[in-house]
Amino acid sequence: MDAACLNHRLTDEERRSFDEEGYFVVRDVLPPATLARVVDAADRLYVAYRPRYGLNAHERLNHLDCIGFDQAFLELIDWPRTFAKVIDILGWHIQLYHSHLIITPGPPPGDPLPTGRLGWHQDSGRLNIDFETDPRPRVSLKVAFVLTDIETPDRGSTHVIPGSHRFNKLEWPTDDAEHPDAMPVRARAGDALFFDRRLWHASGRNVSRFTRKMLFLGYSYRWLRPRDDMTVEHYLEDADPIRRQLLGFSPTGGMGYTSPTDEDVPLKGWLEQHLGESAVIA
Repeated sequence: MDAACLNHRLTDEERRSFDEEGYFVVRDVLPPATLARVVDAADRLYVAYRPRYGLNAHERLNHLDCIGFDQAFLELIDWPRTFAKVIDILGWHIQLYHSHLIITPGPPPGDPLPTGRLGWHQDSGRLNIDFETDPRPRVSLKVAFVLTDIETPDRGSTHVIPGSHRFNKLEWPTDDAEHPDAMPVRARAGDALFFDRRLWHASGRNVSRFTRKMLFLGYSYRWLRPRDDMTVEHYLEDADPIRRQLLGFSPTGGMGYTSPTDEDVPLKGWLEQHLGESAVIA
């Protein structure tokens, strides 16, 4: 893994934002050439899978387990400008447990604008029912790579309710209006949005003539079962040990996910080598 990622660790302001507001945006994490490769891969996935889902040219594609589709996506799981921030939030006992690509075209010309409240949710399904604490534990986070500009809300910006990760339930207006604290995340192509899985968020509505494209990578502790099928076996032979860890490989078997040895979590050893044992949380 590229040690340059340690030049991009979580800043004090990013930690404050993540702890207090549940999210933050990092600007220009993808240089133009890399962004172009990722967008090209996203477009090819869209062309390949839109007919399989029976979607017309104006319907949204949400494709799970996109990580296995193209090497351009794989490169992002330990991307130097983002990965150290993931480690600083969750620690070394992590994996990629979820990936999805969302492509949202604009509506047909002349169609009426959609109405009603957005689809607000916290991530991870049953985790929000089975855990008994209030607030529930973090468990995972997402890094959303912004592939097209969403600086204006009409382009389908992700909407968030800052600070809502601290609450299992929210009070909603009775007239189907949006939450009074809801706001769009404004970002440019090449930026990355980090957010706590507990943050109440929703996809905005794209009512522009542009197509909104975002790639989401979900990181969790290794004991959590993957949310996707994770068809990544074709990557394992050529992957370095840390990527193998992130892709779900456990050399010692099932126990390695809950009681890992150093062999199961090479990321821990890598951090000790570069930062010293005292800097690595046990």
